[in-house]
Amino acid sequence: MPRATASGTLAILPLRAGSKGLAKKNLRPIAGKPLYRHTLDQALRTVGRCAITTDIPELLSGEVPDGCIVIERPEELAGDRTPINPVLAHMFEQLESAGELPETAVLLQATSPLRLDDDVRAAIDLYEKGDFELVMSVTSADSGILKYGFLDGGRFDAVARPEYCFENRQDLPQVVRPNGAVYVFSPETFRRNGGLATQSIGAVEMPVARSIDIDDEDDLKAAEAILRQLSAASQRKAV
Repeated sequence: MPRATASGTLAILPLRAGSKGLAKKNLRPIAGKPLYRHTLDQALRTVGRCAITTDIPELLSGEVPDGCIVIERPEELAGDRTPINPVLAHMFEQLESAGELPETAVLLQATSPLRLDDDVRAAIDLYEKGDFELVMSVTSADSGILKYGFLDGGRFDAVARPEYCFENRQDLPQVVRPNGAVYVFSPETFRRNGGLATQSIGAVEMPVARSIDIDDEDDLKAAEAILRQLSAASQRKAV
């Protein structure tokens, strides 16, 4: 049964101050504005409202656009190795206390600035069909991973089917991986499952070229070059 989202949908933006690979990453300028602002603006265009969980002083003390809520992230949830699940759990607690807990959450990572509005809308549309507990964006990956396995003492446990270990690489099935750009899910389901993980996952595919996850200076430069190309192409199309 399709889910009714409408005003019950909220974009979620996790923005952390620290970054080992790129200092103040979320505030770094890219294609004319701070990195995080590309995602914030996209959230307002595609979803209409958003909530930011952050420990960035400039965002906690500054102004944000109408339709945005800023939630202060505690220090213990802002470390380099802090997983996303406790960050989301804290955010949902705060939203619930403020009477703002949505029916549907659209998690958008600021480190994926090459995500298009259509990527976000495609994920929301697939989720609204009601067939999956979680919908996420994916991109193509090397099928050779199907030949891999885990070591358990002296035992080899195949990642997938044991027969794949002996197939030619070109004969292996297509493999995709999460690219971190979009996740659509229900806070209620998140709580029931104890996090994002579920056996019911739908996927929308994004090309590898737009699946850059910014972690260092080289990623930032590569993403900026593509953003400028996309902007130029859009302007030519509008003429």
